[in-house]
Amino acid sequence: MKKIKITKKIISAFKNHLENEEKSLSTIQKYIRDVTAFMLFLSGGEITKESVIEYKQSLIEGGYTVCSVNSMLASLNSLFTYLGRHDLKAKTIKVQRKIFCSEEKELTKAEYERLCRTAQKKSDNRLYLILLTICSTGIRVSELQYITEEAVRKGEAIVSCKGKTRSVFIVNKLQKKLLRYIAVHGIKSGPVFTARNGKPLNRTTVWREMKSLCAEAKVSPSKVFPHNLRHLFARIFYNIEKDIAKLADILGHSSINTTRIYIISTGAEHRRQIENMRLIL
Repeated sequence: MKKIKITKKIISAFKNHLENEEKSLSTIQKYIRDVTAFMLFLSGGEITKESVIEYKQSLIEGGYTVCSVNSMLASLNSLFTYLGRHDLKAKTIKVQRKIFCSEEKELTKAEYERLCRTAQKKSDNRLYLILLTICSTGIRVSELQYITEEAVRKGEAIVSCKGKTRSVFIVNKLQKKLLRYIAVHGIKSGPVFTARNGKPLNRTTVWREMKSLCAEAKVSPSKVFPHNLRHLFARIFYNIEKDIAKLADILGHSSINTTRIYIISTGAEHRRQIENMRLIL
């Protein structure tokens, strides 16, 4: 086998490959970040299966969570596939599927409502509507750009993400609120939520603005980020409909296994379910 070193040229070519594969910008950035970290670990040395395993072990000993280690290995394995070197791929760490989630991380409906009321109290109508929009549609924060003036008037947005297109319905109450916002701000077309330069809001801006509500809303900052609104939508929808296949379609997931991660109950809920079995005589 031909010996390989990771160079800036290879990383650049890999990035072009990911772009041609139509990977999302966040995915490309993550893969390149992970591959660059591995290049620095090698310090100019050649890639060998031994060096990959050594890097994997260094991540484990470095205190990274199993999920983080597996995620970084997935980035490297993608590079090795691109290079045609399947022999260099590292096995991910096997993890038993979690049956309940940490209460310290999952946003509750009551906490979501407090965040919304706090945004209203601060007269931050844009942030208030962003919270409502993400949580009532289940979209990703990167998909806010598809909530356009045209989509709001139609009551339906066509969202394209990760090579897939799906329809996202805008419920009547949200539609009315967004139409008022559009009228007040004189939005004639295009994305409803934009930065000062007219471009769609990025995830960092939304994340930062959401965090600003935590103290007054009395919600732990560890629970407050855009994706948790999507998780809350998923849990509430599933509790009502009990249809995981339909939920996967709504969220734009290719695999139901991904959707399962969104709907696992909290530890308290899991404990309550076990207690309700009343098996202790």
